[in-house]
Amino acid sequence: MQNDFLPVNRQDMEQRGWEELDFVLVTGDAYVDHHSFGAAIISRVLEKNGYKVGIIAQPDWKTTDDFKKLGKPRLGFLVNSGNMDSMVNHYSVSKHKRKTDAYSPGGEADHRPDMPTIVYSNKIREAYGKVPIIIGGIEASLRRFAHYDYWSDRVRKSILIDSGADILVFGMGEKQIVEIADALNNGFDRKYIRHIDGTCYIADSLDELYGDYILLDSYKAVCSDKMKYASTFKIQYDEQDPYRGKVLVQEHSGKYLVQNKPMTPLEQEELDEVYALPYQKTYHPMYEKSGGIPAIKEVKFSIVSNRGCFGSCSFCAITFHQGRTVKSRSKESIVNEAIDITKFDDFKGYIHDVGGPTANFRFPACEKQATLGACKNKQCLYPSPCKNLKVDHMEYLDILRTLRNLPNIKKVFVRSGIRYDYLMADKSDKFFKELVEHHVSGQLKVAPEHISDNVLKHMQKPAGKSYREFSNKFFKLNEKIGKKQFLVPYLMSSHPGSTLDDAIELAEFLRDIHYQPEQVQDFYPTPGTLSTTMFYTGIDPLTMKEVYIPKSKKEKAMQRALLQYRVPRNYDLVHEALVEAGRLDLIGYGHKCLIKPKEHFNNKNRYNSYKREHISNKKQSSSKQSSSNRRQSSSNIKNNKSSKTKNMSNKKR
Repeated sequence: MQNDFLPVNRQDMEQRGWEELDFVLVTGDAYVDHHSFGAAIISRVLEKNGYKVGIIAQPDWKTTDDFKKLGKPRLGFLVNSGNMDSMVNHYSVSKHKRKTDAYSPGGEADHRPDMPTIVYSNKIREAYGKVPIIIGGIEASLRRFAHYDYWSDRVRKSILIDSGADILVFGMGEKQIVEIADALNNGFDRKYIRHIDGTCYIADSLDELYGDYILLDSYKAVCSDKMKYASTFKIQYDEQDPYRGKVLVQEHSGKYLVQNKPMTPLEQEELDEVYALPYQKTYHPMYEKSGGIPAIKEVKFSIVSNRGCFGSCSFCAITFHQGRTVKSRSKESIVNEAIDITKFDDFKGYIHDVGGPTANFRFPACEKQATLGACKNKQCLYPSPCKNLKVDHMEYLDILRTLRNLPNIKKVFVRSGIRYDYLMADKSDKFFKELVEHHVSGQLKVAPEHISDNVLKHMQKPAGKSYREFSNKFFKLNEKIGKKQFLVPYLMSSHPGSTLDDAIELAEFLRDIHYQPEQVQDFYPTPGTLSTTMFYTGIDPLTMKEVYIPKSKKEKAMQRALLQYRVPRNYDLVHEALVEAGRLDLIGYGHKCLIKPKEHFNNKNRYNSYKREHISNKKQSSSKQSSSNRRQSSSNIKNNKSSKTKNMSNKKR
């Protein structure tokens, strides 16, 4: 096997002596041959199994020319949007077009269309007719059923219907893609490849189905009835398990979307094999003249140690993509990658992260989860840690100890997020102490998201008391070892269930801990999440009860402003919110007040002084941390690794 980039043009094919490819993978991201990028993993897995694969990255979708440059593949086209849902990549929560794209050359925007999975598939059909098309990746995975689309504010059909593709791969697709490739290679017609877990297909009639299945409410029904949309989502949510999940069927205008049960996750040996494939660990050289691909900076010196998350936050896409069962790479695999990283010319001695969707999850939540699946109608950590939860940080700690003692490594950081309620459930303090002493880069990212129990219950996050206990312990440990380090709490405004009173409660908490977030993330309704279903329907699918939804631009702006109540530009919004909520006690000169009375600023000089005071305080706060860390502290988890980049790639929390 050659250790170089996969073909991107005819010349590359000729150098390998290939006249024809088995598969052509078309992706909305630039070509980065690193295992944090789904296109790289899928193409390398196919290569390992003996298939010839070429890459068409970010083709010009206005003609068919780019789709033809590698010729017609022998077995089929593979299509994905990239590491993020394209609409999240393109638009902010306020639906404004983003000016940059970390997955494109030089960080430029507009190198892919909206919904590239659909656009690319239709262009391939235009170019080659009935050639097999298999779609996958985060965009396909989360849009596989009829789903609410925030950007068009309507329910869309399954992306498999709109794309005209033959097979949809959902979840982490290594097993599925090899089974599909082998079936095509053995002469099976694509319409008969219907037996593979972790895939969806279209049937013309229910008579074509064998075995047990659950018939969901149709596309038409969920479009017209929000109660049916919510109850249908609940079934999808319940059956999203590789061990006990059922086949699900949903009618779309006379045709039937069929989802097979999810694929079982890779075992440790299989994971190790995937991460040991001959990735080039960087972007293709063709992007050098454009300034490279910015997204590689976030992952080049980081190590993915696990997949899956049993945290099950309502707003997170992990449940519907990687699943709730946690699987981890072996210590040997992780150490070998760290040694390889130290050989990079630009390595400065710092491993930026060792983690995954949740850094300190290393095993399935309990013994039975690995074989019987996650509990139906019950969470592992919410509302409190399950009595059967396996809480053990020692293996992860052993890996971190080994990494930090390797030659040429100065520091090993943990930046992908710690689940603090799981950490606090550990009876031993060994991991917490060493985390604080050796693996925090001045700031530790954690995600309380909110402090109001009313909001947290809809997020399926631990009660605010849990975060306070964790925070107190963190600072006590820092004091004990003589360090001055900070917590960076990710906070979210306007999540379903959040009222003005809840936003004010969070503002008061920030006042009491003397913390001013530089940036707050508004709730972003992304496809396939429990929170998005609440946002669209006004119903919590888990209880089928109504949920308050802050939807108006004014209220969302007020909730966001309350979390940055010290910022002068937010004064009027904060004042209006406090008056509307009847919280005049928070307007005044007392130490518990959030803002001063309007009369205080009638004098222009006094208002200018207020602004200067804010700027001065901000500079003093900034001096406590490096500019790079400051940028990090101002960022929030977006639905991606990711998330993100890490988020969606591995971190879309």
